[in-house]
Order: sequence, then structure tokens, then C-alpha cells
Amino acid sequence: MNRDQISGKIDQATGKVKEKVGEATGNQNLANRGVAEQMKGAAKETWGDLKEAAHETAHDHRREAEAQANETRSKVSGAVQDIKQRVQGKIDEHKEAHRERRPA
Repeated sequence: MNRDQISGKIDQATGKVKEKVGEATGNQNLANRGVAEQMKGAAKETWGDLKEAAHETAHDHRREAEAQANETRSKVSGAVQDIKQRVQGKIDEHKEAHRERRPA
């Protein structure tokens, strides 16, 4: 939970109290200010929810990109090792063929 979410919840609770006190005392101005404060709190909380969701999405994307990079690096490394082994095999074949052709 982030600061905007907490602040929004507090504003909503404070606004609800003001609304109920205003209604109980017949003070329409206080009741209306309470409702306005609830709206402000709901907007803050929603903003906080949005920021948290964006943060989580960015974190997930970073993890996915890292996993993809690791997989790609592993594939490239494997391909390099495979090529190296094939070339070394060809070199070994060439050396062996050359030894067989040399006069004893």
C-alpha cells in the first residue's frame, strides 16, 4: 500500500465522519464538505491504486525481459559451443588425414 492509497482512505473516513456529524446536527455545509472530502479521498486512493498497478506491471516486464535475455544468452552460448566443437572436429579430421598421408 502506498502513501496515496493510505491518504485517500484517511480522507474518505474523515469525510464520512464529517458527513454524518453534519447530518446529525443539521449542518448541511459540513455534510457537503464531508461528501466532497470522501470524493477527494476516493480519487487519491484510485491514483495510488493506479501507481501501484503500474509499478507491478513494470516490475513484471523487467523480470520477463531478464528471463528472455538469460534464455537468449544461453542459446547463443550453446550455439557457440556447438560450432566450436564442430570446427574442432573438422580440424582433428584434417590432422588425422594429413598424418595418414605422410610417408613413414
